[in-house]
Amino acid sequence: MPSLEVAVKPGRRALAWSALSWSALSWCVMAGLMLACGAAFAAASTPPGTTGIGVPGVQVQVGGGTEVAQAIKILLALTVLSLAPAILMSMTSFIRIVVVLSMLRTALGMQETPPNTVIVSLSLFLTFFTMAPSLNQMNEQALQPFLANKISIEQASEAGVKPLREFMVRQTREKDLALMVELSKSAQPQSMDDIKLVQLVPAFMLSELRSAFQIGFVIFLPFLLIDLIVSSSLMALGMMMVPPTAISLPIKILMFVLIDGWNLVVRALLGTFS
Repeated sequence: MPSLEVAVKPGRRALAWSALSWSALSWCVMAGLMLACGAAFAAASTPPGTTGIGVPGVQVQVGGGTEVAQAIKILLALTVLSLAPAILMSMTSFIRIVVVLSMLRTALGMQETPPNTVIVSLSLFLTFFTMAPSLNQMNEQALQPFLANKISIEQASEAGVKPLREFMVRQTREKDLALMVELSKSAQPQSMDDIKLVQLVPAFMLSELRSAFQIGFVIFLPFLLIDLIVSSSLMALGMMMVPPTAISLPIKILMFVLIDGWNLVVRALLGTFS
């Protein structure tokens, strides 16, 4: 019986190898047929005057200036979309708005309410409102002329950056700008047009952080006063074992709702950009 098992196992292995070889051969034949059909389709669909190489799902053509221009525009659009988060974080009013709203949540004493997604979403909409004039200028002066083939890519980039540059210059302190020029070890600019974006963007971010902290300090004061009053009242009543936050948090929320705090904060915050 052992000899019979030894004799059977090589037969099974041979059958398995033959099955694998036939499977591999069939896959190779199918791949060859697909490549041949793809080449025939590419040759039939290639416009006159162009040279094309095609495989299923992929086609490369040489010639046709309109198609190349459209492809370049799509590539530029994808590049701008990939850089959109960095532009949003560093060159718009998003920094000041999201920092102030986060400090407001901390002043209320609620670490997770409203959640981060709500704060970021509200900050995005408020950013669009404050940046609407600059975005309209970018659309009229750069995007639409470029899509209409009236200006080149270099001219469109220069015209598109100009509104953002003007906005950042208005919101940037001279002290922060001088600091960035000094740290970059560059020559002193004679005018605002001589300042590079590498120097202007970090100076703008520092100025936005400073403005956000100033607004946050003003927001903290009334809530801090409520905490002090509640703490002193509990001490006077001898209720030292009662946590002050358990009493002050409902009072702060009630006061904030009664004075329509969200409306006041958003209105005052957007007014700082005018």
